Amino acid sequence: MLTLTVRDTERISPHFVAVTLGGDDFHHLERTGYDQSGRLFFGDPGQDEVVLPSSERWMLQRTLQSARQRPRVRSYSIRRFRPEASAFDIEISIHGPHDPAAASGTTAPGSVWALAAEPGDEVAFLDEGHSYRPVPQAAWQLLVGDESALPAILAILESSADALPAVVFLEVPGSEDIRSEVTAPTGTKIHWLPRDDSSVRPGTLALRAVKDARLPPGPFYAWAAGESSLAGGVRRHLVGERHVSRSDITFHGYWRYGRASL
Repeated sequence: MLTLTVRDTERISPHFVAVTLGGDDFHHLERTGYDQSGRLFFGDPGQDEVVLPSSERWMLQRTLQSARQRPRVRSYSIRRFRPEASAFDIEISIHGPHDPAAASGTTAPGSVWALAAEPGDEVAFLDEGHSYRPVPQAAWQLLVGDESALPAILAILESSADALPAVVFLEVPGSEDIRSEVTAPTGTKIHWLPRDDSSVRPGTLALRAVKDARLPPGPFYAWAAGESSLAGGVRRHLVGERHVSRSDITFHGYWRYGRASL
């Protein structure tokens, strides 16, 4: 369990905030994979009595805490390591009270925290490793995700710039969230899929695009993440319709539409 502080924040686009976290404990964080992620523990704005976890037995500690002391916890991918500054970046997707993706019609706690975070704010971070493991026989890679998977997908592309070319289907809330410059392997094709309509359920555009896509020939590795229906739907399509081996697919349901996590 690492104790870190907010170093900086940046509003990248209407639906994304980048937060830089750093401190002496960064030196205990080993870089193990391209889509490396972990649990972030933080207090609500104005929560003066929050007590951050001090060990990996955080669930027990959290259960025993009062509501006044209990921190929020969310999982985020590490967007970029900054070893020269003993820090790393995460990017948080912003969901507002009128966003149907936000449970109970309220602003998501991670969004509230990211928008209010200031340098010096203390957090805790528990590394949970990575899952991106291309198969040796792959000639290219398929990467699919919604906004919750955007940081991991961009990190994968940036880190594998000299490796597998990629076909990417990346769904984002709006056209203004499209990134104009992305470092990626030569031959990579990125399909940006802005919803631009709050009534469209997250993940539906990306899943439909994959089903309709004319994919390159040859064996490939697939990595899909985001809303659970998207990740599971991509896997079912690849296995059932394109006859891809299950062992060549990594998929993660990061979140479930209309439900809040811890």
